[in-house]
Amino acid sequence: MQGPVIPMLGAPTASGKSSVAIRLAHGSTRPVEIVTADAMQVYTGMDIGTAKPTPAERAGVTHHMIDLVTPAESWSVAQWVGTAEAVIHDCLARGVTPLVVGGTGFYLRALAEGLPLVPTADPDAQKPLWDAYREQGLEPLLAELEAGAPRDAVRAERNPRRVIRALEILRTTGRPPSSFGRSQPAHQYSKVVLLPGKDVLRPRIVQRAQEMFGRGLVGEVAALLSRWPRQSTALQGIGYKEVVAHLQGETSLSEAQRSVIRATVSYAGRQLTWFRREPAASSLPGLAFEHERELALWLDSTGAGR
Repeated sequence: MQGPVIPMLGAPTASGKSSVAIRLAHGSTRPVEIVTADAMQVYTGMDIGTAKPTPAERAGVTHHMIDLVTPAESWSVAQWVGTAEAVIHDCLARGVTPLVVGGTGFYLRALAEGLPLVPTADPDAQKPLWDAYREQGLEPLLAELEAGAPRDAVRAERNPRRVIRALEILRTTGRPPSSFGRSQPAHQYSKVVLLPGKDVLRPRIVQRAQEMFGRGLVGEVAALLSRWPRQSTALQGIGYKEVVAHLQGETSLSEAQRSVIRATVSYAGRQLTWFRREPAASSLPGLAFEHERELALWLDSTGAGR
C-alpha cells in the first residue's frame, strides 16, 4: 500500500487522550487536524455525556467526525469508515496530517484493518432479536453470542446493536461474523494505544461523572428526549440510558450517577482488553499526558509530507 502513514491513537475513556491530542496538534511542526473515533460523538446534541470537545477547543484545532447525525438517525461502522476515509483523503490532499484519536476500538480497527465482509443487515431477521432484547435484556443474547462466536462477543463491547447484528449473522449463516474476512483499508496506519491501569482510571471517571452532572447532563438528556422522542440506539449510550431511567422515575439522581460511574469503569475495562489485543500497535502504559513528548515525536514522524 502506497501513501503516507496515518497516526492513530487509541485509548480508554478518561485517559486524557483528547486534551493531549489537541496539545499535540498545536505543537506539531506541521498542520494537524483530529479525526475523532467515538461512536457517540457522531450524534448532535449529545455533548456533555460524550465528553465532546468544547466549541473553543474545536475552534483552535479542527475536529472531524463529530455531530454527523441526529440521535433519531441510524449510524453504522461502515458509514463511519467511509466518512473517515474521505476526511483523511481530504486532509492529505491539503497537506494536513490527520490524527485519528478515539476510544471506540471497533471503529479504529475497521479503519485500519478493513471492514468485515459480512452479509447486508436484514431488519426482518433482526426483529425477533430486538423483541427478545426488550423482553429479557442483553444477557441471554450476549450468552448466545459468546457461545457461538466468542471473538465477536468481545468485539461487540456489550453494545446491543452490535450484539444483535452479530447474532443475526450467526443465526442466518451459521458462521461467526469474524470468519468473513475484511475489506482492504484505504490507508496504512501507525497505531499507538495507551494502557493505564483501571485503578488509575477509576478516580478520574468518578470526577468526570460528577463534573458531567454538575454541568447539566440531566438537562441535556431531557432536551434530547423532548426533541427526539423516537431514537434507536443513541440514548442507550453510557451516561444517557442511566439518566433516562432517572427521568422516567425509575432511579434517584444519586443512583443514576453511581450507575454511570459503574458502567463507565466496566467499559474502560473492556476497552483495555480490546486495546491490549490491537494488531500491530505500540503500547504505552499510563495516561496520555505521561507520554506527551513520545507522542509528539511519533506524530511528527507520520502523516502528510512523510
